[in-house]
Amino acid sequence: METSALLRSVRLSAQKGRLVADQIRGLQVEQAIKLLTFSPKKGAFIILKLLESAVANAEHNEGADIDELKIREIFIGQGSTLKQE
Repeated sequence: METSALLRSVRLSAQKGRLVADQIRGLQVEQAIKLLTFSPKKGAFIILKLLESAVANAEHNEGADIDELKIREIFIGQGSTLKQE
């Protein structure tokens, strides 16, 4: 069983987002939520909201047990940049 969540148009650099994503890759969902809750980085709050959305999708659409979920993949890509004048 695999579920996903997608977030677009966030004002966060890809490099800063990847620092947080590398910390939670491969963890159980419960451990990842605890880590993100107490992390002082801006990207941690954004990724926490996305992770909670993915967990809700898995629970609602697939009927998954939250205790058994694990983060297998997480990608942070480069978004659009603001034009400077």
